[in-house]
Amino acid sequence: MSNSLPYSRKDVDYDNAKFRHRSFFKVITQSFLTSNRKRDCISCSTGKFLFLILIFGVAYLMLTHDTIPSRVVSRDQVFGIRKNEDNNSSTHDAGRLKKFWRRAPRLPPQLPPDTKVSTNGINHVPATLDDKSLWITRQQKVKEAFTYAWSGYKKYAMGYDELMPVSQRGIDGLGGLGATVVDALDTAMMMGIDEVVAEAGSWVEEHLAQRISEKGQVNLFETTIRVLGGLLSAYHLSGGEKGMNISHAGPNPSVYLETAKNLGDRLLSAFTSSPTPIPFSDVVLHDSSAHPAPGGLSSTSEVSTLQLEFNYLSSVSGDPKYGMEAMKVMEHIKSLPKIEGLVPIYISPDSGQFIGQNIRLGSRGDSYYEYLLKVWLQSGTSSDKNISYLYDMYKEAMNGVRHRLVQKTVPNGLVFVGELPAGKDGAFSPKMDHLVCFLPGTLALGATKGLTRKQAMANNMLNSEDLENLKLAEDLAKTCYEMYSVTSTGLAPEIAYFHTKEFSEQGHDGGNKSSEYMHDIIIRPADRHNLLRPETVESFFVLYRITEDLKYREWGWQIFEAFEKYTKIETGGYSSLDDVTVIPPPKRDKMETFFLGETLKYLYLLFGDISHIPLDKFVFNTEAHPIPINLKK
Repeated sequence: MSNSLPYSRKDVDYDNAKFRHRSFFKVITQSFLTSNRKRDCISCSTGKFLFLILIFGVAYLMLTHDTIPSRVVSRDQVFGIRKNEDNNSSTHDAGRLKKFWRRAPRLPPQLPPDTKVSTNGINHVPATLDDKSLWITRQQKVKEAFTYAWSGYKKYAMGYDELMPVSQRGIDGLGGLGATVVDALDTAMMMGIDEVVAEAGSWVEEHLAQRISEKGQVNLFETTIRVLGGLLSAYHLSGGEKGMNISHAGPNPSVYLETAKNLGDRLLSAFTSSPTPIPFSDVVLHDSSAHPAPGGLSSTSEVSTLQLEFNYLSSVSGDPKYGMEAMKVMEHIKSLPKIEGLVPIYISPDSGQFIGQNIRLGSRGDSYYEYLLKVWLQSGTSSDKNISYLYDMYKEAMNGVRHRLVQKTVPNGLVFVGELPAGKDGAFSPKMDHLVCFLPGTLALGATKGLTRKQAMANNMLNSEDLENLKLAEDLAKTCYEMYSVTSTGLAPEIAYFHTKEFSEQGHDGGNKSSEYMHDIIIRPADRHNLLRPETVESFFVLYRITEDLKYREWGWQIFEAFEKYTKIETGGYSSLDDVTVIPPPKRDKMETFFLGETLKYLYLLFGDISHIPLDKFVFNTEAHPIPINLKK
């Protein structure tokens, strides 16, 4: 016989000797009816009477005794059955009678052994993708990639901010605080790589406090999300404040907390030195002073992407000063004029006002919208009414995104988020940074608050706006995936433009001539670089957790394979690329800290068990450092 049928015997609702043996009762009655004893009994009137009684008895048993094995039903079906069971007993008995007289149907045709049909009948997911062992193997591959990246960094750049893997040396581009060490620390904890945890933790204990007290200028935003966020996450994951304690390697958790407080105290000068609630962008660590960036302006995303970290530092240190200063920024922005919740990308620390009209969800704008949601989630959502305004601002902004920034491409209708460089009255630009690919995950998280879609629907948590945002999230995730698959390398460019009815450019495709979307996506020569960014796989991770759709895992695996094929350096580490549209792609000679801190972390979690760092218990800061949600209230 060929491949077995793709269902169990329990799914067969009729008698068929090939699939289900006859019962002992049927064997006895059939033997009786075909034996000589039958003819002897019916030859007399008494026998005829007994025979009629036997016939009626058999009929009664068949009508009143349900021999069909129960089928597997869903939770909702169970509730429906229980609800209607008492009221439909007569209908049920009638159904048994119909089953008795109904001719047994023919067996259904056999499905291909490697496929299963989705519930919507559209997507066909290979059964192998639902194999747990497959994803354990793939997760292990990501773990090996992290170890390889760390070994290159350790060999050539230990203690420097970043590795230049082609040149085989380190570089300090983020203030000299060993950013890769701290960014990668909690990733190693989640992966259970105790050797790396011990190495990174020992470096933090022995060197970081001194670096903080001696170093000069650092960027407030970058230092907060990477170093402060990494220290706080490591504190929780190593058991601080009754945290998870998923790693027993490295120093005592108090080392991470004390170092975070030292750094936080110095970063506070950016807030206290400013004449408005908007902090200066740069801090001089060794003397705890601060000053504005050249030109005097701060990025909107930078001043509004500090609150998760400073709030948590207040929580674990018991000192409210950190969170109070950071939250003044959000309270101030709340009072400023907006365009359907959308804001310009620059703001002045001197005046406290937005500057310019450029509106976008890419660089300098992106994480403002992310933290509106995540800071509200961090508080325990409905537990803290004092910051419910953040969720209101988030919802208004997402309505503005759908109304003013979302369009579709020509000819294939990819959904993308564009820009308004000259504000609400200016022309629409069909430009989308790879950074915007954070948005699908944020939209999905905002809809279900970290629960799966099934759980949220069962709890009646999703309104029409949530469902619209979920649909937009999945549409945008598709576009982000196609930004990868349209190129020769399978890796996305830093920036893409999109072909619309009003905008078109020739000769700037991604190099993959077989892509269905080759004419939808435009990649200009200056935008073809890839920095090993995490935003797309971040959204795949969130969307898989929420929708449970295996395609996000498969898309993530394809991206990981492309990283392995084109960015891995033989001597150690991985390198960003100058041009993703040609093969071989020229190397850019830089391994960004977020490749270990975010990209590989999100891929590892995407392929892992959904109970590991659950989305209804943690929020990830914009550098992928998980911070626990306040569930005490």
